[in-house]
Amino acid sequence: MTWPLAHSYPLITLSTRAQVESKRADSTFLKAVRQITAREGISGLYAGLDSALFGISVTNFVYYYWYEWTRAFFENAAEKAGRASKKLTTVESMIAGALAGSATVIITNPIWVINTRMTTRKHQAEEGEKETLPGGSTKPIKAPTTIGTLMSLLKKEGPAALFSGVLPALVLVINPILQYTLFEQLKNVVEKRRRVTPTVAFFLGALGKLFATSITYPYITVKSQAHVAGGSGEGGDKKEGMSGAIRRIVKEEGYAGLYKGIGPKVTQSVLTAALLFAFKDVLYEQTVRLRQRAASRALA
Repeated sequence: MTWPLAHSYPLITLSTRAQVESKRADSTFLKAVRQITAREGISGLYAGLDSALFGISVTNFVYYYWYEWTRAFFENAAEKAGRASKKLTTVESMIAGALAGSATVIITNPIWVINTRMTTRKHQAEEGEKETLPGGSTKPIKAPTTIGTLMSLLKKEGPAALFSGVLPALVLVINPILQYTLFEQLKNVVEKRRRVTPTVAFFLGALGKLFATSITYPYITVKSQAHVAGGSGEGGDKKEGMSGAIRRIVKEEGYAGLYKGIGPKVTQSVLTAALLFAFKDVLYEQTVRLRQRAASRALA
């Protein structure tokens, strides 16, 4: 499902730019919106949306393919072992999610590197750079295309840059594990007292995502900075590692630097997750009703 991402994408833009900007560029939410729209127009809030929609589609496909493959493996193993139930245990579900998430990160990381570059418009030498026209007038540089960004990255930094930020991205595999684990635990508690309606699922999904994102956010910041930094450090220095990046951010900006842009990111993530959980339950209920109607017609 890509529609929640498209509707909340401006929040992703604000969060990602805050993550990669220096402390000197810190600004409030409304000020950041005004700066982007004044410099780039409304379209600036949607920079990189096409690559994000493509990325989320590929990510979902790869993730669920590997998850289903891993789940089938565990179910077959349980059947051969003579276990009473083939259903995955909590540990097996977490392992399946971790394996699927790791495979997804490795396969789709190049897409998200391109997306981060487009969202932050790192291809421009200086923020706000303009093109000089005949007569001395200027106009903003045209926003980069996905293919243009990819070709520029390959030419200047090589294929290795497409896998920048893989390590913090692998750490972030625990994000959905934390989210779904908390959601299921809360859902089990609620189900003992009342039926879990789409509204309840909405709030449970929101709490799960809020918890997971708040804990893992520093690694999201490190990953975004790695995507923009590319395959090597400034001036040809050795590429910065994940722990080195965390130490640098804390040294230069304090621990608050690890949480730059967390406001719009948490808002976007929580709303998206909540809508997905609510929609999932509605879809399930409608599917059950359609099957019941089909069975009734067949018996009539």
